[in-house]
Amino acid sequence: MIDINYDEKGLVPAVVQDAKSKEVLMVAYMNEESLKKTIETGKAWFYSRKRKSLWQKGETSGNVLEVKSIFYDCDKDTLLLKVDAKGPACHTGHNSCFYRSLSDIQDSDTNEKDEPQENTLNFLNELVGIIDSRFNEKPEGSYVAKLYNGGRDRILKKVGEEATEVVIASMSQDKDATIYESADLFFHMLIALRYDGITIEEVINELKRRHK
Repeated sequence: MIDINYDEKGLVPAVVQDAKSKEVLMVAYMNEESLKKTIETGKAWFYSRKRKSLWQKGETSGNVLEVKSIFYDCDKDTLLLKVDAKGPACHTGHNSCFYRSLSDIQDSDTNEKDEPQENTLNFLNELVGIIDSRFNEKPEGSYVAKLYNGGRDRILKKVGEEATEVVIASMSQDKDATIYESADLFFHMLIALRYDGITIEEVINELKRRHK
């Protein structure tokens, strides 16, 4: 293996690019072990600085990155992985982690009518990101991680329970309770969707298809 110039922590940044479209999908860190596993398995492995452990992209969501080739720069301190992405690379459900432009900030200042929709989508994507991180990191005491460890049956049982609570609140014509229980149901639906590797965008696209 080529002698890569890892930093003082034994890490090197890795830029991930779609081999066909050339779109930059994400940036992560690799160490010698994750690079070796990537070469051996043909799937992208990285090193989590937060968890201090190796992780395989898509291990939970199914959105794996099949590595076609690996390049290194002239200083040998940055890697470029050209991949075939089996699903969105970003935990928010976007194809690329680089889905926002600095110009969007300026545009939002001059187009206030789009703010509610944009802010709502951003919030949902942030919520999905939290759910995915709980799936991956499984922090002690996390409710989402506990549901994930219980598997699909436990998650779907909670979805059913929350759906029943919505029905009861609505039948009682209690608006506040209906809103509260609907939020619970929606949150558990997101957990169920992410457990199956389904993104918000895929659900929205299905609704758009029906609307045509």
